[in-house]
Amino acid sequence: METIAPLWLWGVFVAFVLAALFVDFAVLKKQGAHAVGIKEAVNWSLIWVALSFLFNGLLWWAVKDSTGSTELANQKSLEFLTGYLIEKSLAVDNIFVFLLIFSYFAVPPAYQKRVLMIGIIGAIVLRTVMILVGGWLLAQFHWILYVFGAFLILTGVKMWRGAGDEPALNDNPALKLLRRLLPVSKHYDGEKFWTVENGKKIATPLLMVIAMVGLTDVIFAVDSIPAIFAITKDPFIVLTSNVFAILGLRAMFFLLQAAASRFHLLNYGLAVILVFIGSKMVLIDVFKIPVAVSLGVVIGILAITMVWSAKTAPNT
Repeated sequence: METIAPLWLWGVFVAFVLAALFVDFAVLKKQGAHAVGIKEAVNWSLIWVALSFLFNGLLWWAVKDSTGSTELANQKSLEFLTGYLIEKSLAVDNIFVFLLIFSYFAVPPAYQKRVLMIGIIGAIVLRTVMILVGGWLLAQFHWILYVFGAFLILTGVKMWRGAGDEPALNDNPALKLLRRLLPVSKHYDGEKFWTVENGKKIATPLLMVIAMVGLTDVIFAVDSIPAIFAITKDPFIVLTSNVFAILGLRAMFFLLQAAASRFHLLNYGLAVILVFIGSKMVLIDVFKIPVAVSLGVVIGILAITMVWSAKTAPNT
């Protein structure tokens, strides 16, 4: 797997992620269990977006410094931005499922922040492995691009057809399996994952929530990671754009939680994006769509869908 990123930039990225998680955990511990308000969610969202753009600027400088090519630096920076935007947009659908899980398990607002934090760490580890494996497979077997592309097209069509349906957890096979394997308390015990009832150690509903959040991310990662490989095959850009989008997921969750009804048509836009990216992968050896065009298409689809959602929102 070849990458344009110098070794020191890998080190900077790893150090940055560890520092960001440490600060996030430190803030979480200092604040304690509490409900996240709109103002806090907006502030953290702006911070994560700003840090992502700052890292993209560092990527541009590193490529320019190591290769001496401004054109190549512009291209790699654009690839990062496009991958970041695709992952952010697909994460919105992920968030709607998180809302459903929290609602189904009646998770108190004060506990939701910790659940998402643990979910983010799990997602970073999981996606790092999946991206490295995916990058190796693409390097060894070029035809896998066509498989990824066809999968994204089918996923997009399926998402479009089911966009208006209300998701449900009652018949979820994974949830049924978890309940068979683990005895679960009917009540929360603070932020604990295990509690003791009648002298026996059993799981709390919070552990079930963590398991469902993790499973959800696995499912969505199968869609989102191939989508970014359609933009670039550089594992560094795929990984960094993915991770930076994930780091801001918790703040975006609380931001969208208050405005979920206003994005009720967003799944249609996401479905079109998946079909577009899948088509781009299938046609890569026939016609290569420039990264700038891909970025414009993604931004345009999201803008149209959000305006459409706002105009037809139930509460307007």
